[in-house]
Amino acid sequence: MNQAIIIGRLTRDPEVRYTQSGTAVCTFTLAVDRPWAHSKDQQSNQPTADFIPVVTWRKLAEVCGNNLIKGRRVGVHGRIQVRSYEAQDGSKRYVTEVVAEDLEFLDSRKDSGAAAPPAGGFGQTTGAVSGGKQDQTFGPAIPDEEIPF
Repeated sequence: MNQAIIIGRLTRDPEVRYTQSGTAVCTFTLAVDRPWAHSKDQQSNQPTADFIPVVTWRKLAEVCGNNLIKGRRVGVHGRIQVRSYEAQDGSKRYVTEVVAEDLEFLDSRKDSGAAAPPAGGFGQTTGAVSGGKQDQTFGPAIPDEEIPF
């Protein structure tokens, strides 16, 4: 079984490209929080994050390219893929990434212009995207000031 479910924030705006056959592919990186590290060497606990590359294809790639921006919080369901390629210097490089099958927007677009609900409250519209369809659900509001990117 190969399934990955991650929640994080985009580290930069997504990049959409098209293959020679016209298929859309979108790539972005999610910063996924990791529980605070506990180490004998550290005087204080430090929050850490993993930076996970994500790839979407076809209609989902276009939806991501049109709706995601740096700092946006999303949930991704997909599979882990490891691929390799030959670098310019002739060495073999390996890439591990999540190929997304479903994606859920967990906050609103910063530039949506809609009035935000009170901080910490519920009622902010989010959207789940799967196979090109979007569902309306509700989730917690996160003030822009709390986005670390």
